[in-house]
Amino acid sequence: MTQCDLSDRRLPGVLVRRVPHADLVPLVFDSPHSGTVYPDGFTPLLSREELLSTADLFVGELFENAPAKGAVLIEALFPRAFVDPNRSLDDLDPSLLATPWPHPLAPSEKSTLGKGLIWRVNAALKPIYGRSLSVEEVEGRIDGYWRPYHRTLDETMDALWARFGSAWHVNCHSMKSRTTAQDAEGPGHARVDIVLSDRDGQTCDRAFLEVAHEALRAEGLSVAINTPFKGAELVRRQGRPAEGRHALQIEFNRRLHLDEATLQKNERHPILHAMVDRLIDRLAAFCREQV
Repeated sequence: MTQCDLSDRRLPGVLVRRVPHADLVPLVFDSPHSGTVYPDGFTPLLSREELLSTADLFVGELFENAPAKGAVLIEALFPRAFVDPNRSLDDLDPSLLATPWPHPLAPSEKSTLGKGLIWRVNAALKPIYGRSLSVEEVEGRIDGYWRPYHRTLDETMDALWARFGSAWHVNCHSMKSRTTAQDAEGPGHARVDIVLSDRDGQTCDRAFLEVAHEALRAEGLSVAINTPFKGAELVRRQGRPAEGRHALQIEFNRRLHLDEATLQKNERHPILHAMVDRLIDRLAAFCREQV
């Protein structure tokens, strides 16, 4: 492994960071929404199965071989419904709180839909809480989970940038196979296999996106770019191409690896896993060529 001030990190219940076992490349994959470990004191109204519908199940596992290929892998362990690391700190629905929020607020459409920094409903629009939340417990979620996740990703990208002069970030997610009533297209429309997003060209060099696009199309997958997802808080914060910091979001259609009824892996999961391994190889090769 090339020398760099990175090491494995595990914060129990919060996150895990795995560093490469092969020669390091300036490439980071992160899975912020695959966590299923309930924090102490988290007592939602919903059953575990009902809350799991909000998770990007097994997405971290799809990228588990990234460290063996020279890249860093960061995965959240806590549920996104508890606090969502892919939302900004001001994207909070004040109706969740028992008392006024003492910090600036700018709720987005996500908060209006109940899917802001703190989720109000699950994927089936069922309320997650039967009570209001205190300011102190929300601040505790931010300080104990949101900030450590962002800090770990920041430190990782900083270390790679300092070592190589550039750093590349892939933010990994999954999406329902069909649209819902909350989507602009209306419910019931089949989605493409993959959506790649760079906030309409703002967060990464176009060549990086094209490498991912070509690699996925070569696997026979249908790929859309910035439609219907453009990328959210994590790529927005990390993607500064003019500074040599690039961030790309990828969304996998859940039918490629998941039975959406049982929330278990389906028979296609090993096939997608192998495809992801090849994607990692291609992106790592691209990053090596840049330094």
